Amino acid sequence: MARKGRRDPQPDRYRIAGGEAELLRDADRDGGWMLLVGGVPQSYVDLTDPTYLDFEYMRLMGDVVDELGLVGEAFDAVHVGGAGCTLPRYIAATRPGSRQVVLEPDGDLVQLVREQLPVKNVPGLKIRITDGRTGVAAVADEADDLVVMDAFAEASMPVELATREFVQDVARVLRPRGTYLVNVADGFRLPFARRVAATVRSVFPHTLLMGDPGVLRGRRFGNLIVAASREPLPASELTRRAAGGLTRARLVDGHDLTAFCAGAAPLHDGEEITAPVPPPQVFGKP
Repeated sequence: MARKGRRDPQPDRYRIAGGEAELLRDADRDGGWMLLVGGVPQSYVDLTDPTYLDFEYMRLMGDVVDELGLVGEAFDAVHVGGAGCTLPRYIAATRPGSRQVVLEPDGDLVQLVREQLPVKNVPGLKIRITDGRTGVAAVADEADDLVVMDAFAEASMPVELATREFVQDVARVLRPRGTYLVNVADGFRLPFARRVAATVRSVFPHTLLMGDPGVLRGRRFGNLIVAASREPLPASELTRRAAGGLTRARLVDGHDLTAFCAGAAPLHDGEEITAPVPPPQVFGKP
């Protein structure tokens, strides 16, 4: 979710394959732009400061990135879902020399970002116009240090990117110490998020969950971050950062995560699954 700053009341609108995209200038911050699709915020990009992360869930993802490996160590990363390429810009700025690929199926959206939120000056970044399943399947075994799943069709996570079969393919492309990072949105009682976490835990032995306490309790709709690896994750450092950040967040792992996932079965290809949709008031709609 975005902070409540003063936005340009007259957004620029563009037709894309996924519907209508809008670009809103942040009147409170030079270089700040919000990208919306179908009225739903997808990305906030600061063209003058790529290390600035506006959305709460994106700050949590940035915390995970910061705590992986050595400080400033370059990554090879795949991003499933691109939008404004906020996290790729952040990684390029904080971990120079990183090589990153963004998989984004909407070619019109890619063209819009290239023209209005330029990425040509982001070193080591490539964008491929393809869906997540096809794009990840084309990546070689143990090719990457980080895979980020941050794909939404407007406000819903594509269910084909939440299944165990897809997570297994992600595990295939990660190096032994690699990390999988997932943004999932859910609401009352979190039935979908619990299944997503259970799915990731069924593939990766080390998994944790981060989010706003109210969202974690299932009291309101919002974003949760799942991080997973074959190797132990920096849970204590992330707990400290989550508790001391601009927006207080909780970290759930170990026995608490087991309890969170209790009774939740992993998702599988072929199931009839409906991803949760936020209530209209989440984005200020009547």
